[in-house]
Amino acid sequence: MNGNDKGILPINNSAYRSRAFNSRVRYLVLHYTAVDFQTSVNLLTSRASAHYLVPKPDDSSYLKAGFKDLQVFNLVDESQRAWHAGVSQWQHRSNLNDTSIGIEIVNLASDDNGVFTFPPYPEQQVKLLVELTRNILLRYPDITPTRVVAHSDIAPGRKSDPGPMFPWHALHEAGVGAWYEEETRQKYLKEFRQSGLPGGKDLRRAFGRYGYAISEDASSSAFTSVVRAFQMHFRAENYSGKVDDETVAILYALLERYSAELS
Repeated sequence: MNGNDKGILPINNSAYRSRAFNSRVRYLVLHYTAVDFQTSVNLLTSRASAHYLVPKPDDSSYLKAGFKDLQVFNLVDESQRAWHAGVSQWQHRSNLNDTSIGIEIVNLASDDNGVFTFPPYPEQQVKLLVELTRNILLRYPDITPTRVVAHSDIAPGRKSDPGPMFPWHALHEAGVGAWYEEETRQKYLKEFRQSGLPGGKDLRRAFGRYGYAISEDASSSAFTSVVRAFQMHFRAENYSGKVDDETVAILYALLERYSAELS
């Protein structure tokens, strides 16, 4: 008896291979847990999930669990969809759970009625994260620099992680994610200080071109949320959400540097 006797065609796994496909994975989303290691494990193995969890070296619950060396935990296979992004959008794609890998980083950030506390990320933890993210990027070439994003980038106003203390520039220096060129930033800064900033609709269009979910006629509160998310990523010393020449110069420097992948 062969497969045809049951109405099932025999399958040859190697004779022909299509070239008309691409990877499911197009984005890498970074988060903080806002809770300790053990609580993170409890949450990420029940109500929510992420592909990876990166512990904090001095976390008492991590040490209590018997781990001595800092190590990455793979909670969901990369071929599967993890529930980490929620309602999200980036570069005209929504529901980023479908197209992303999510990394949760143990960090005890807190929000007390809108007053945020953002602790720094230890060097050992950042080093481990760099190793993990570089390994992921080697395997998924579709994750270009502008597709390595914060949870706050893809859900501005709703999320703040991984926060302004996250070392985005250090990751970029290690080959992970986008950053602007200083000379280009200075060029635009000089231009805007001499001629003034672009108009509101032009600015909304520019943020949208980089990837943020913002329309030309978006409300002022929605726009403030997008600006704050951008500042936490690229201008951490001031993330008030207020537009200024420094913020816009960085945005336009990024658009110029990554114009090929954003077109």
